Amino acid sequence: MLQRPVESAQYTSFDYTQTLDDHGVQASIGTVGDAYDNATAESFVDSFKTELIRDRVWRTRTQLELAIVEYVAWFNTERLHTSLGGVPPAEFEEQHARR
Repeated sequence: MLQRPVESAQYTSFDYTQTLDDHGVQASIGTVGDAYDNATAESFVDSFKTELIRDRVWRTRTQLELAIVEYVAWFNTERLHTSLGGVPPAEFEEQHARR
C-alpha cells in the first residue's frame, strides 16, 4: 500500500513550540505553511555548493571536513551578506548586541 507524501504533515509539534514559549525563546522556524525557513536553508545550501563543493574533489574525508569547517567560519565571519546590510553574520550579531 502506498502512503501519502510526508509534505502534507505538520512538522512543528505543539510540545516543541510550547517548550520554546515556556522559556521565552523565539523559534527559528516559521509557522505551518510558511516557506521562509526552507528558503533560507535552500539559499545557504546553494551558496555552499556553489562556493565550496562544485568542481572540487577532496582526496580524503578529513580534507573535506576541514574545508567545510573553514567555509562555515569564513561564511560567518568574512562573507558579506546583502540581506544583513553588507556585513558578515558575526558582525551583524555584534551590532545587534550593542543596541
